Amino acid sequence: MAFAMAVAFVICQVRLDYIEALTYDFRLAYKPISPTSGHVETIFIDKSSMNELQGEPDANDHARFLEQLAKAQPRAVVYAFNPEEIDGTAEELKNFAMTSEILPAFYYAANLLPKPGHENMLKLSPPLENIPVYPAPKTADLNIFAKDGVTRRFIFSFDGQPVLHPLLARSYNGLQFEEDYRGVFDFYDTKQAYIDFRPTGTYKPTSFYDVMNEKVDLSQYSDKVIFVGKDSLETSKHYIKTPFSRALAAMTNAEMHANILDTLILNRSPKLSSAVQNYVLTALISILTVFVVLTLRPTHGLLILGATVFGFALICHLLFITLGVWIEMAHPLLAIFICYYFFIPYRLIIENRRSWEYYQRNKLLTQVEELKSNFLRMMSHDLKTPLARIQGMLEIILRKKENLSNEQRRALRTIEDSTFELSEFIGSILNLGRIESKEIKLNLKSKDINSLMNQVVKKCDYLAERKGIKIITELEPMFAVRADEDLIKQVFTNLVENAIKYSPNNTKILVSTEEQNGKIVVQVADQGRGIAQQDLPNVFTKFYRTKDVVASDVGGSGLGLYLAKYFVELHEGKIDVDSDLGKGSTFTVRLPLDH
Repeated sequence: MAFAMAVAFVICQVRLDYIEALTYDFRLAYKPISPTSGHVETIFIDKSSMNELQGEPDANDHARFLEQLAKAQPRAVVYAFNPEEIDGTAEELKNFAMTSEILPAFYYAANLLPKPGHENMLKLSPPLENIPVYPAPKTADLNIFAKDGVTRRFIFSFDGQPVLHPLLARSYNGLQFEEDYRGVFDFYDTKQAYIDFRPTGTYKPTSFYDVMNEKVDLSQYSDKVIFVGKDSLETSKHYIKTPFSRALAAMTNAEMHANILDTLILNRSPKLSSAVQNYVLTALISILTVFVVLTLRPTHGLLILGATVFGFALICHLLFITLGVWIEMAHPLLAIFICYYFFIPYRLIIENRRSWEYYQRNKLLTQVEELKSNFLRMMSHDLKTPLARIQGMLEIILRKKENLSNEQRRALRTIEDSTFELSEFIGSILNLGRIESKEIKLNLKSKDINSLMNQVVKKCDYLAERKGIKIITELEPMFAVRADEDLIKQVFTNLVENAIKYSPNNTKILVSTEEQNGKIVVQVADQGRGIAQQDLPNVFTKFYRTKDVVASDVGGSGLGLYLAKYFVELHEGKIDVDSDLGKGSTFTVRLPLDH
């Protein structure tokens, strides 16, 4: 967080006017066109006027033009070009100046901003010295701000004195002070604001020649401010670049003045976010970026940062459209870029270190696993030999039952049961080792499942008789299937022995086989203790034993069902269990006929 806030602070000290101007232009271009006040009109000396007059209008043409406008009683007529450019004799120019006085108001919007004490710069040469001249300069971003030559701002006042546009707007909206206008900001000795631009052509212009010859309805100019400009494409000084277009003749000066005046009349200048707000936003986005880079996966992080950029841009655009609030975007977006590309190498270093640690740890675990597997295999093999000797000696002793007392027989039966359990456990460990080393390969042969099941039941009869359990078989005739005899017998043996092991004395076990939908279905159902619902998903997990079984005196390794599931799935089959606690369990094996 400290680094992110420091980055935000440093970034906010850097001027990013060009980037910010691009985001402003984008927002302006992709928002609904702002309404006009209806109090502004434009008249152009265009090519058609020059063709009709066979050149630029002279002083007499301008005097005649003003006489026609005077009939409409406009609120003010503003020339957006210097009247000194008008051709004519001194007498004709004097007549033009006198004609301008019949209008309610006539001004020349000078592209000047004289310093205090130099107001004489706003005086025209005789005989035009009585024409009112007001400063109304263009403010293209040449040496400051975006430095791209685009006009985005206008000057509201200089050294405390308002320029022409606020004076004209005051007569419509009644606002007297600069504090009454939104978006006004200080810049050196001036007060400035941004223009609420409308696209070129929003103010439908009228031809100078048509007005002069009364070819238009002059009543449309009643009580309006009329900006008179040039649109002959002869020089770039009569045009500006706009946020909508970088062309040299993107918009005439007269239409620019119309946009400025309507911005003030409607009080719609965009309001910039403060420096504090900009820093807070930049800091928050920097913190988010650092958090995402350091804590989330790269793909998730990129998605979140992409969504953040899109969401931030959308919110800024919506605020600009609805409230006219200009939230700076350049610094927050740059913060995302810098924080991301600064912390990505750091994240890679951390990830590489973790990967190396995981590699070393995995290497060690692999070695330990190999040692464990080798140990289990050796131990199992070494145990089988003495175990076989014990079982052999038991058989010899048990053949001479008549020489044994009842207590000795019970002891020998206990030893026999223990050796049987140990043998089963060793077999399970050996099978587990074969599975983990991927040594098990199927030896498929055509086998009668019923025959295999009968062999398993016969083998388990002895265990069942000792608990008074009766094994009932319902084996339907069926075709032989290709199966690995040893593995399938282990599966069936495990299921039947488990049914015997976990069933109370004097109960029944049902073993059934049948064909269903192209599969052989084998079921082993008991009347034992059953399995709790929360334990059912784990019964086929390696070394898993339920709490009830662990607490009881029933032995086991927790590998039988795991091996059974593995062997069944090797045959592309499926094994599952259905059980109710206290009512028994039913294990079902499904093997494909066409395996």
